[in-house]
Amino acid sequence: MDATTAGLVVLFVVSLVPVLPTEVTLLGMGVAAAQHGTSLAVVIAVASFGCLLSDQALYALGRFGGARVLARLGRRRKLAAGLTWLDGRLQRHPRPVLVVARWLPSGGTIGALLAGSLRWRFTEFLTASAVGVLLWTSYVAFLGYAGGQLVAEPGLSLALSLTIAVLLGSAITIGIRRHAAPSTAP
Repeated sequence: MDATTAGLVVLFVVSLVPVLPTEVTLLGMGVAAAQHGTSLAVVIAVASFGCLLSDQALYALGRFGGARVLARLGRRRKLAAGLTWLDGRLQRHPRPVLVVARWLPSGGTIGALLAGSLRWRFTEFLTASAVGVLLWTSYVAFLGYAGGQLVAEPGLSLALSLTIAVLLGSAITIGIRRHAAPSTAP
């Protein structure tokens, strides 16, 4: 097995398991696409397929035991703001919110669990999940690709891409935390 195939297998496995670092792995494969001729379309397709399968498993988990799982996740401070934001909006604007949730830390995981526990119709969830996954994996892969094009040294290009991803993710998270915080005004 050559390095490209091995990298794609690792990417698929990482994107399939919600607790593994999909973003970092996808950024690295985006850098590889820029510097070693790996097909960016294949990288996006592999990551999208793994994330989509993961979402469906999480949806099923949410459907058949989501309240307990969500209660446990809500106790984790880092996830509580995202959970509050998602929970308050999924019932009003379900599809767009699920798509946007992918940019939150653990947002795809929480969104899929919430959708299952709220008993969304499977076809609606699958559509929103597919759109969100494709947009998110494309965004992250393109960040890695851009870093790989801008900086020739793979480690530095990955660091640059990761720094940009962390900054953008932090800005989104801060904005959502501010928006999710309870108002103190009367």
